[in-house]
Amino acid sequence: MITFHFEGVGFRLKARRGVRSWIEKVIVQDNFKVGELSFVFCSDERLLAINKQFLQHNYYTDIITFDNSEGDVLSGEMVISVDRVRDNARALGVRFEDELHRVMAHGTLHLSGLKDGTEREQDAMRSAENRWLEMRNVPRGTKKTN
Repeated sequence: MITFHFEGVGFRLKARRGVRSWIEKVIVQDNFKVGELSFVFCSDERLLAINKQFLQHNYYTDIITFDNSEGDVLSGEMVISVDRVRDNARALGVRFEDELHRVMAHGTLHLSGLKDGTEREQDAMRSAENRWLEMRNVPRGTKKTN
């Protein structure tokens, strides 16, 4: 089950059904099963507090992934800073939704075992993110659901 939560931000995810379907489809195609996946959208300040509390890092980031996966069943919580995604989209010259989907893929890929600590791992992560984004077929303007 994939759920979406919003903490202290005016942001609402568009086309939730389409996003949920896209994530489920790619997870299955990657030979995993969908467990309990939770995407939490929050502010920079909220994610910074989480980064300090759980990782002892004192810097802004776009996503923190808490992995609860067991075997081939992907489960976890992905906390995403809407502020950071928006700023990164502007800096990269891409649409906000495209950057948001990349970050959502990134977090889910961490649950599947991909890392991004070394240059080689970063290249593999970027390649996997791009593959996920190519398989995306999220309709725009779809009725919002939770």
